[in-house]
Amino acid sequence: MKCLVTGGAGYVGSHVVISLLDAGHDVVVLDDLSTGHRAAIPDGVRFRHVDLSNAQATHDAVTQDSWDVVFHFAALSSVGRSITEPFHYLRHNIMSSLNLIEACTSHQVKRFVFSSTAALFSNERDLSRIMDDAPVNPASPYGDSKFFIERALLWADRVYGMRTACLRYFNAAGADPKGRLGEDHRPETHLIPLAIDTALGLQSSLQIFGSNYSTRDGTCIRDYVHVTDLADAHIRVIDQLDTRSVAYNLGNGRGLTNLEVIESVERVSGCRIPWEWALPRPGDPAILVADSSRIRMDTGWQPRYRHIDSIVGTALNWRKRHPHGYDG
Repeated sequence: MKCLVTGGAGYVGSHVVISLLDAGHDVVVLDDLSTGHRAAIPDGVRFRHVDLSNAQATHDAVTQDSWDVVFHFAALSSVGRSITEPFHYLRHNIMSSLNLIEACTSHQVKRFVFSSTAALFSNERDLSRIMDDAPVNPASPYGDSKFFIERALLWADRVYGMRTACLRYFNAAGADPKGRLGEDHRPETHLIPLAIDTALGLQSSLQIFGSNYSTRDGTCIRDYVHVTDLADAHIRVIDQLDTRSVAYNLGNGRGLTNLEVIESVERVSGCRIPWEWALPRPGDPAILVADSSRIRMDTGWQPRYRHIDSIVGTALNWRKRHPHGYDG
């Protein structure tokens, strides 16, 4: 297939790119490199430096070729920063996505896979897993921006016949098992890479945000899913788009507290991690755990990295070899 990938220099996007290449597909990456890394794009992949907030540049890039499927990852993605900069997040994520969606429908793209998020849900009290049809109630402007884009894609299907897959990741984690790619955000806000950096002495201590959540140890509970398993789901879902649009929650279905994640990093690294309490972050729900039964039933998707230690192990291996991220 000919595949166009926006945000293909970012964390999840780059892992999908390399999985597409491994499967023998032809890939072109669009990225403005504002948060992604040129070094994360494999050799031989065509790269176009495009800012999706520029409607004309987006239209020109999309219409340069015919695409079997478009994958859309490009977005600002920090929940915390979206709270302090709500209009910037809403404007950027929504307008850039609308530019892309409009260009795709005008160019008669038939299949579109969207990187959505578990931030659509605010699951403060419910201990059960979140199903695909759970009520949407974003707790942040970031989550709201993703929900707006999902609604826009609904109309792209109804009006133009572009079949879409909205994949709501829970907590993407880990690194390419072959060591080709890893996680390198600037600044880093995710728990596993921050804990690994603390274990390796790349930072002095770790902050845990909030100790009074209604969970078994007072810290947030999250569902961690390996980034390579996410990439596999993106490829498997393409066949679903021959006949219909879909929306799936993607996770392992097992919730871990922040303290349990720290214990895993300590086990895998063999290092003690100094940490301290910090105030809860605005927009952080207490519990987010996915029910991914429907995508498993529809596509046969099964996460290979089920245990947190195996996820942490791949992330640790990459960081040891790239202590300065892609700059190294």
